[in-house]
Amino acid sequence: MKQIKFDKITWVDFGDPSADDILYLKKSFNIHPLAIEEFTTPTIRPKATQYDSCLFLTIHIPLFDVKKRTTYPGELDIILNKDHLITGHKEKIYQLTEFFKKLGENDDRRRLYMSHTPAHLLYHILETLLESCFPKLDHIVENLNKIEDEIFKGNEKNMVFEISIVKRDILNFRRTIKPQRSVLESIIQKHDMFIPIDLKPYYQDLVGTNIRLWNALENAKETIESLEETNNSLLSNKLNLTMKVLTIFSAIMLPMTVYSNILAMSADIPFGKNPHGFWIHIIIMLILSLFTITIFKMRKWL
Repeated sequence: MKQIKFDKITWVDFGDPSADDILYLKKSFNIHPLAIEEFTTPTIRPKATQYDSCLFLTIHIPLFDVKKRTTYPGELDIILNKDHLITGHKEKIYQLTEFFKKLGENDDRRRLYMSHTPAHLLYHILETLLESCFPKLDHIVENLNKIEDEIFKGNEKNMVFEISIVKRDILNFRRTIKPQRSVLESIIQKHDMFIPIDLKPYYQDLVGTNIRLWNALENAKETIESLEETNNSLLSNKLNLTMKVLTIFSAIMLPMTVYSNILAMSADIPFGKNPHGFWIHIIIMLILSLFTITIFKMRKWL
């Protein structure tokens, strides 16, 4: 547990809150029991719930798993009342940790962010977290550019897996970002007890940031789908070309195979007693093959 106090405002941050932390939360703050229960329970969907003594929020922040190479939602639980901002998270949220650290080290920052209400501080935290998503999107765009380059270098096979990885990353990112908008809009429309009216336009800006993120993700989704379609077309074209070559080769070899099987029958072999018989049969088979190739070319199959 960490906390920062400035004037009448206190920000308490719980990283993976323990039983002792929850006990401290119950004893030290006038918080509704249901809000504390939700604070300690993992939540699948972001939500905003107002109680008599506080406002409870759950926001999911897109985090990146380096080993699995994909985005996943990191849950951030928030309790807001007139004098306190309480945050809790099991996952390490780097941007939140850095914001807290800089706020604790710099008196000017505390004066800027904590001189009004906890709702003002919450706005700056959410703004920081949302803006931090754009560099992660830039990373996805870089991966898309790499995939595009590799596809047109002829590495279509290798890109099948890479495309799947990036598609999963974009899908998980979208799942994390999309529900945030409804929570932010809910804060704007309600909760006047804890969110001052003059602060509503600022939270509206957060909705705009969320929309910009969503539009960027839509572009990334359309791009990866187009790249996948292009990659599949090139793979299909290569496969068709290979099958065409094998089919033509089989068709050319067929007359030679039939001719050699006829010669293998228990019967007198033409030119069998001729000292040049072997070469005569070879020439006949070559003529049959050339004749087949000529027909293929006339039909424009080659």
